[in-house]
Amino acid sequence: MPYYIGDVIQDEKKMIARTPEQFGKTGVNVKLNTRVEEIDTEKGVVRLSNDETMPYDTLVMGTGSDVFLPDIPGLDLEGVFKLKNLTDAIRIKSYIKEKGCRKAIILGAGFIAMEMSEALTNLGLETSVVYRGELPVKKWDPGFSKMILEEINENKVCFIPHRTPVAIEKGGAESSLRLITNDGEIEADLILCALGVKPSTKLAEEIGLQLGETGAVKVNFSQRTSREEVYAVGDCCEVFHRVSGDWVYMPLGDVANKQGRVAGHNIGNYPMTFPGIVGAQSFKIFGLEVAATGIDERGATRSGYHPVSTIISGTPIAKSMSRGQKLGLKLIADKYSGKLLGAQAVGQGGAVSRINTLSACLWSGMNLDEIGYIDLAYSPPFGGAWDPIQIAAQALRRKL
Repeated sequence: MPYYIGDVIQDEKKMIARTPEQFGKTGVNVKLNTRVEEIDTEKGVVRLSNDETMPYDTLVMGTGSDVFLPDIPGLDLEGVFKLKNLTDAIRIKSYIKEKGCRKAIILGAGFIAMEMSEALTNLGLETSVVYRGELPVKKWDPGFSKMILEEINENKVCFIPHRTPVAIEKGGAESSLRLITNDGEIEADLILCALGVKPSTKLAEEIGLQLGETGAVKVNFSQRTSREEVYAVGDCCEVFHRVSGDWVYMPLGDVANKQGRVAGHNIGNYPMTFPGIVGAQSFKIFGLEVAATGIDERGATRSGYHPVSTIISGTPIAKSMSRGQKLGLKLIADKYSGKLLGAQAVGQGGAVSRINTLSACLWSGMNLDEIGYIDLAYSPPFGGAWDPIQIAAQALRRKL
């Protein structure tokens, strides 16, 4: 959606995977602008917002997530937005064009906030990221977060740390909105709340579904909930993490797609289980690729491991062909078993491909000795004879 707002994707139709008409051709009846008001599990009936009722034998909960919003006045003012779905994206894009917006504020500093800072800047808006912490994308190592901070600053995004929003008010003559923080005021034409999401579980709780420790709907490997006739998929439910061994909340589109397919197989009497995730994720911010997989040191300690890590700095291609491109790679492993636990990468190319490879290593449960000599395709335009993955694995192995 940030790429649609930023005009990289100009036609919103390209954002739609399947239309209601296409669903209809396969026997699926799609009801738009219709909300589920109540579920009667005793009768096996769903009551809709238009007072229509629908019977069911099997029910799939795909209620998604809700956007975190700050508990401050002014969120209902014109020009204050959240970004959850395509409808939100269309509203934001239309508002920018109709109002001729010149200044934007983003609340939050996660990867959606980073993607949106690039999108808005590329549209010509003077963009500020307001965050209560010190550095953006706190999931990544502080050294990598500093690289990201440098990148957004070089591209004229203003990062304002240690600021907590207090209120949003109508602006003065120069702008339509004013953000009041704990340390001053900032004016803008548009304010975007990008503070993360939480599972939407209201309906699930009303019918007594068990929630996991994360607050999302608890499911098994077949996507069944605590009620045998009810399944849950996507951003409203938990997923098993193969590295930590815990059920976690990771609302990502690719995970939701896989969960939906697994549920469909089981409902259709073709038994299937979802083996879980290793936590791979990535985003782009101007000229940087940013990616991570597995767990970090804190997560490893919580899971009973004894984490040791290393960071190397290199180039995404062979040094003989490099024009100064940088690639930072961090590996985390268990001190006593040598098992890989996680990886992070930031670079001007090559970061996502390395993390994808390391995700496969995590999926297979490989240790550093195996990764240090893993067979990778070598060619100078794509990497050196010793790839950064191998160099980092061998360096970390020496620290154990």
